[in-house]
Amino acid sequence: MDEKVRILYVEKHALVFLTVKQMLEQEGWEVDAARNWSDASKKIAQEVPYDLVILECQVGGKSGLELLRQLRSLPHRRQTPVLIFTEDDCLSDALSAGADAYLPKPEGVCSIVATVRRLLRTRKVIRHQNVH
Repeated sequence: MDEKVRILYVEKHALVFLTVKQMLEQEGWEVDAARNWSDASKKIAQEVPYDLVILECQVGGKSGLELLRQLRSLPHRRQTPVLIFTEDDCLSDALSAGADAYLPKPEGVCSIVATVRRLLRTRKVIRHQNVH
């Protein structure tokens, strides 16, 4: 049996959060929520293992890309895939900051499960290679 997948989802919009969270949970994935920048920053710094992180470019008036840079600076998070899911036009900045994938809101909601699956498969392959 596969290990339980755990996702940190940082989202300020309640309706979007509930919709996406439900979609992810229907896949059997555990979703840990951060609804503001401070909470997200704390969760990223903790040792809780996340298989994937979903971020916005702006979280409560602060930069989600700064959260991404913080995440990439931590040894226990460097290999964690990050999906930027946002209404902001920040594709090039997101990729420069270390994002693994980018989906625009609202149309990207249709692709979020497939994108998360792809990123999780990539992580599983990398983790398997590091074991051998």
